[in-house]
Amino acid sequence: MRNPVSDLFGKSPIRPLQEHMSVVIDCAERLKAFLAACIENNWPEAEAVYRHIRDLENQADNLKKQFRLNMPHSLLMPVARADLLELIALQDQVANTARDIAGIMLGRKMQIPAVLKNEFASFLSGAVDVANQAQVAINELDELLETGFKGKEVDIINGFIQQLDRCEMKADGDEREIRHKLLAIENDMPPLEAVFLYNIIEKIGDLANRAQRIGSRLQLLLVR
Repeated sequence: MRNPVSDLFGKSPIRPLQEHMSVVIDCAERLKAFLAACIENNWPEAEAVYRHIRDLENQADNLKKQFRLNMPHSLLMPVARADLLELIALQDQVANTARDIAGIMLGRKMQIPAVLKNEFASFLSGAVDVANQAQVAINELDELLETGFKGKEVDIINGFIQQLDRCEMKADGDEREIRHKLLAIENDMPPLEAVFLYNIIEKIGDLANRAQRIGSRLQLLLVR
C-alpha cells in the first residue's frame, strides 16, 4: 500500500529535491563539453558552454531558495526537515564547484599540457560520474518515503551508495595520478600556470568529494 503521508500532510519535499539534483547534474555534465572546447582552444565555444553552466547554477540556486522557503517547519515523515535542507545544500555545492571550475579556466584561458589532455578529460569524466551516481541514489528517495525507510528499498539504496563510494575512490586515484604527472612537467611550465592547474585539479576532486558527501548524508538517514 502507498504511504498516505504526502496526501495527508501536503506536497512531499522529495520531488523538488530531485528536480534540483537534475539541474545540478546538467550543470556538472556540461563541464565535459567545456573542457573539450578548452583543449581545442575554442574559446568562443568554451564561453558559450560556461554561460550555460552559469545559468544552470543560477537555476539550481533559485530552486534551493524556493525549497528552503516552502519547506514546512513540521513534517510527519521518516526524515527530518534539517536532513533535507542539508541534502539540498550539498547538492548545490556540486553546481557551485562546476561553475567555479569553468569560470577560472575560461577567465585565464587555461592551456592543458598536451601530455595531460587525455588523463585530464578522464579525471573530469570520473568526477562527474560520482555526481551521476549520487543522483541515482537521490532518485530513490521517493521510494524510500513510500516504504517508511525500511524494507528492500533500503538495501537497494545502500547498493547505490556503495557504488557511489567506489566511483569516488576511483576519482581520488585519478587525482593522485594526474598530480604526479603534472609534478613531472611543472618545471617546464610558467609557474603561475602550474599553480592554477593544480587548483583546477583540486576543484575537480572537490566536485567528486562533494557528490560523495550526498551519499554519506543519505546513509545517515538510513541508520536513524
